[in-house]
Amino acid sequence: MKFMKLGSKPDAFLADGKTTLYVSSELPTDATIFVGEVKFLVHKFPLLSKSNCLQKLVAKANEENSEEIHLIDFPGGPKAFEICAKFCYGMTVTLNAYNVVAARCAAEFLEMTEDIERGNLIFKIEVFLNSSIFRSWKDSIIVLQTANSLLPWSEDLKIVGRCIDSIASKTSVDPANITWSYTYNRKLLEANKIVEDGMKYQKKINCVPNDWWVEDVCELEIDLYRRVMIAVKSKGRMDGSVIGEALKTYAVRWLPDTVDALASDAHIKRNKSLIETIICLLPSDRNIGCSCSFLLKLMKVAILVGADDALREDLVKRISLKLHEASVKDLLILAQSPQVTKYDVDLVHRIVNQYFAHQKFNRDADGIERSEKGAENLLLGRGSSLNVAKLIDEYIAEIADDPNLSLAGFIDLSRSIPEFARPIHDRLYKAVDIYLKVHQSLTKAEKRKICSLIDVKKLTTEASMHAAQNERLPLRVVVQVLFFEQVRASAVVEAQHNSRDSSSVMTSIDEECPKELDSFKSLKHNMGHMKISEDIQKTKKLAKKNSKNSRSGMQLLPSRSRIFDKLWIIGKGHGESRSPDTSGSSQSPTSVVPGHMIKSSGSYSTRQRRHSIS
Repeated sequence: MKFMKLGSKPDAFLADGKTTLYVSSELPTDATIFVGEVKFLVHKFPLLSKSNCLQKLVAKANEENSEEIHLIDFPGGPKAFEICAKFCYGMTVTLNAYNVVAARCAAEFLEMTEDIERGNLIFKIEVFLNSSIFRSWKDSIIVLQTANSLLPWSEDLKIVGRCIDSIASKTSVDPANITWSYTYNRKLLEANKIVEDGMKYQKKINCVPNDWWVEDVCELEIDLYRRVMIAVKSKGRMDGSVIGEALKTYAVRWLPDTVDALASDAHIKRNKSLIETIICLLPSDRNIGCSCSFLLKLMKVAILVGADDALREDLVKRISLKLHEASVKDLLILAQSPQVTKYDVDLVHRIVNQYFAHQKFNRDADGIERSEKGAENLLLGRGSSLNVAKLIDEYIAEIADDPNLSLAGFIDLSRSIPEFARPIHDRLYKAVDIYLKVHQSLTKAEKRKICSLIDVKKLTTEASMHAAQNERLPLRVVVQVLFFEQVRASAVVEAQHNSRDSSSVMTSIDEECPKELDSFKSLKHNMGHMKISEDIQKTKKLAKKNSKNSRSGMQLLPSRSRIFDKLWIIGKGHGESRSPDTSGSSQSPTSVVPGHMIKSSGSYSTRQRRHSIS
């Protein structure tokens, strides 16, 4: 820390109790000056020779036949006046970053200018500020902190502005040229260095990081911090990611950890000001700067403290651009009154809609551009969309057990994901299953509606096995699952039998199969004529023979056989109670009788077809 000593005489100020200071001297004091609650017994001549203000006040007191002078609203209080008085007496005074601003404001109040005497206190302090304080990183920050309690004096004297400019200028210096000390408690990065023999070892990075200044600036109050960050950004040399790291560090430093502390009446006004300031300081380029996780945390706090709606909407736009980076935990934002759900599903829905609207705009722009870069962006965008679809399906599964989550809310959020982004429906099936388990009061029509979200052709074998035995699903969905698994398994068997590519077989099957089942009665009728039980037993034997080459394709056959047997029994006279569930699904598969799908010549018979109830 920089300091400056003034004067050479020993300190002769003595205390008489807590509220009186006097100068030890052979000459009696002839003036009494009150600063706040402290009384100074001093001599007129030393002070009047350097202070124009005291000259005026003493003259006025003499006219009133009084020896008392009252300095009202004196900047810096008794401590600052004591520094000025000692300077007038020529006593030793040490100025540093902690007291220089108070001394400067006090000197200004007392008018200790060059007009009264050359080399007066104002001149000396200004030399010290410009030559030492503003050239020092940490001293500049300390001075700025102390200046905050001396407003408006420090502002009028441009001490605050000069400190801010000094700090902002130093943050823009090339890190390779940093020679001063700074605070950096975060874990230093490590890098691998490859030596000549090919071995790797960890070497601690000794160079100065780009965000070296972040922690020191975090000690500032929010108003000063805002001004410093605006100055840093105005320099135009700071990367957006560093700005984002600075804001994150400041939020961690000052925002409370608990919800109760954030929303408490004693601190909610301060927290609201803090969060709104941080949002305003986010980098102008919404694609860079802050992670999605940090933005979502800001959103949670902004909702709790009631931040401005425009700022929250800006957060929604920023989050939507980085949604593919988020986690399910990040999206679990507590709902506020009058919402009845546990989590704010509507907010997540808005974010998802904005994300895919932005993706569509980018795809259209890249399609017009038709360049190599456009194709690359299109590919990256599709990958991000797949990640978002996975994220939202997992989020839906997380909130599905909320008894207050409406069917419409569940369906709307599920349908916000476009088909191309959801190639597999396992996670969506899991969410639907959880919702059905918790919301057992759903009508049959509502169950059919929510199950229509699932495309059984996009379920994996494992999910199909679960769905085929899931009593919560409408019977129609179970039939669809069993049918498409039978088609899939039969295709694998035929591929093995004829040494043909399994993917070609599946394509052929999909093209030949009709798109809708006619009725559950038709299924029962065809199953009776085709003797499906006998055919499945033959298929099981053939699958067992070839199990070493395609175990996954045949794992469902035993379970499927039992289910079809069960359906056969139901069709004989016990299925009337479930027949209403066999209508209304949006994914109506084609029914091809498995016993007639595989012929000795390897071709497919389309003579026998069955249709489900629509």
